[in-house]
Amino acid sequence: MKNLAINPRILLSVILISLGFIIAAVPKNTTTPFKLTAQQILDELKSGTQYLDADMVAKMIVDKDPVLQLIDVRPQSEFEKYSLPGAINIPLDNLLSTEFQDILNQDMMTNVFYANGSTRANEAWMLVRQLGYENNYVLMGGLNYWFETIMNPQKPATTSSDDELAKYDFRMGASQALGGGGLVSNTTLKESTGAAVPKPKAQGKKKTVKGGCS
Repeated sequence: MKNLAINPRILLSVILISLGFIIAAVPKNTTTPFKLTAQQILDELKSGTQYLDADMVAKMIVDKDPVLQLIDVRPQSEFEKYSLPGAINIPLDNLLSTEFQDILNQDMMTNVFYANGSTRANEAWMLVRQLGYENNYVLMGGLNYWFETIMNPQKPATTSSDDELAKYDFRMGASQALGGGGLVSNTTLKESTGAAVPKPKAQGKKKTVKGGCS
């Protein structure tokens, strides 16, 4: 996240350009007025609060956390080749369609956007955040980092800290549970990684979340 703090003006320009390209690709009748300014989005980006790390998401999947909703923002062709367990597909170009509004603008689920890396998922997050939607996050590092850390964890040195060794044990167990072929470790999958999982904010309204999309 170091580059976010180095030159905020450049980052702000990139955000505005990215948003411009995305919105231009979306039919005009599916867009709605933005509620947050680009500066407000920039401030949130700099804080990094939109990210959930791979360990946190893996634990939620393994625990079958009922509030987790994974949203794959890649094209459908890529989604059909591989996706995370239980994920639904909302390609980035279709994100502002009214068809998906009840999924993205709600207070019951923890939505996690992901793509191969973080860029496309961040663009998705920026769009829905500017609309004022909450409970939407980004899988840090995307699928590339997911495969490196969760599906194919590298064994740390024996001199590593207890936290690092416990994290490796968790990743090995999660890898096996998620089809990565990791060996069962002595640490159970229920062992906490020490990170707090964001929960939806308590609000008065409740919206019905639609089922899976293709």
